[in-house]
Amino acid sequence: MLRVILLFSMLLFIACQQANNNLVIRLGHGLDTNHSVHKAMLKMGEELYRISSGTMEIKIYPNQQLGSERECLELLQIGSLDITKVSTGVLENFSPNMKVFGLPYLFRDKAHTFSVLDGPIGKELLNQTSSFRIKGLAYYDAGSRSFYTKTKPIKSPSDLKGLKIRVMESVTAMKMVESMGGSPTPISWGELYTSLQQEVVDGAENNPPSFYLSKQFEVCKYYTLDEHTTLPDVLVSGSYFWESLNENQKIWLEEAVAISVVHQRKLWAESEKYSLRELKKAGVEIMYPDKKKFENMVKPVYDYYRKNKEMDMLISQIKIQ
Repeated sequence: MLRVILLFSMLLFIACQQANNNLVIRLGHGLDTNHSVHKAMLKMGEELYRISSGTMEIKIYPNQQLGSERECLELLQIGSLDITKVSTGVLENFSPNMKVFGLPYLFRDKAHTFSVLDGPIGKELLNQTSSFRIKGLAYYDAGSRSFYTKTKPIKSPSDLKGLKIRVMESVTAMKMVESMGGSPTPISWGELYTSLQQEVVDGAENNPPSFYLSKQFEVCKYYTLDEHTTLPDVLVSGSYFWESLNENQKIWLEEAVAISVVHQRKLWAESEKYSLRELKKAGVEIMYPDKKKFENMVKPVYDYYRKNKEMDMLISQIKIQ
């Protein structure tokens, strides 16, 4: 039913575009409108409208109006949606080498992360999505993911034993939680708050702004900043949409995207600090554990992925950069 509605909406958009000769780009994502990524998308829309002299504009559908991240990617592939934002944890199901970003403790710090994302390795990984009818446009900062729980704090990996921890639809994320002794449970982001309330899961893992803006802190009062993975968000378009653009339109869109990336990374740094302050005010106990204890537990995850020669080389290239 959802896809029928979307296809009908697409026909209406096409009619509008033909009437005024403007290109209206449909962008769907699953985040709150206060999230830095949504604000960056608004900035992108403003810049694109300016750069294109009003001939291109972006219509944004936030809060999973058009479905989950996976569903939006599928809509991109068939041409029923133009652009979306997706975590690399979900994108790995479509572009396998993206799973490298799901490996725990892969990056040394923020500077190392950006040097990889903005350098040849990051660009090559974006280009590889084209084999799956997806065009990688850019990386947004999504910080580092950490565990939060309902009934007890996670002070060391042993505290995860027996706990059902929500993860994305990512094999890498599931292996990571398993390596630490937890029981990974894939649940869509939109269903997580209710799942925590109803004790379908005991906890989850995400970055501070997502934990705060989702209001999941109302249910989970323990937040352990082990910062196990640094999964960037990826802005992607469908190949059908990208190939429909003329050269000028592609240049204008890429310029607007680049401006939005700089804007988002600044907003992200501010939102991380703000979110942690607000979480503390809300009574969340924030812990800073010994990360080495967690890092020592994930060696089996690396052993598994290093069996693949291409992945082994990619891991090594990132580690030495």
